[in-house]
Amino acid sequence: MENEPLIDKALKSELSALYKAKGRHYHNLAHIEAMLALAGDYRGLLGDAEAVQAAIWFHDAIYDSKAKDNEAQSAALAEKKLAGRAEAGRLDRISAMIVATATHQLPLFDDATAVRDAGLFLDMDLSILGAKPDAFDAYERAVRREYHWVEEPMWRTGRSAVLKNFLARPHMFHTEEFRQRFEPQARLNMARSLAALTTG
Repeated sequence: MENEPLIDKALKSELSALYKAKGRHYHNLAHIEAMLALAGDYRGLLGDAEAVQAAIWFHDAIYDSKAKDNEAQSAALAEKKLAGRAEAGRLDRISAMIVATATHQLPLFDDATAVRDAGLFLDMDLSILGAKPDAFDAYERAVRREYHWVEEPMWRTGRSAVLKNFLARPHMFHTEEFRQRFEPQARLNMARSLAALTTG
């Protein structure tokens, strides 16, 4: 158990198959790979890089745009698949990070390092918001396709509410590193998107 990687080759291919499912236009393998690349960039800041990588691999494993409990289901899958590979405390941290992607509020860990890891993980998940305008626009189109069943007026109302919620926060990102790298562009992207949704 000690030397086994949390995410071995077999588990990677099992999870990859879930991310390649039909209908995943944004919450797919490319999203996971982009987050893993960021985890590599910031590896020096992570207390438990392997746990963060496990949270990345599992956080959107269960994804149904009509469901309200994708994050809880993904966390449950992680707990099941990682049982015996990680001790209980570590597994709880991984699970809590995954569940936190529902609200993007930091989990209440006692340990400052775990809180920092969770902040970096959540920021990696939202980094697309601060991408260059064309990449951000492609992300928005992909999410819209995942919610193709939602009628346009409802989509505009719902998406506008999400954007307003983020724009109203004093910071969209939890860590100083991500605020500096992504926040100014994220605010521009989201304000532009909100204007298009409310006037278009």
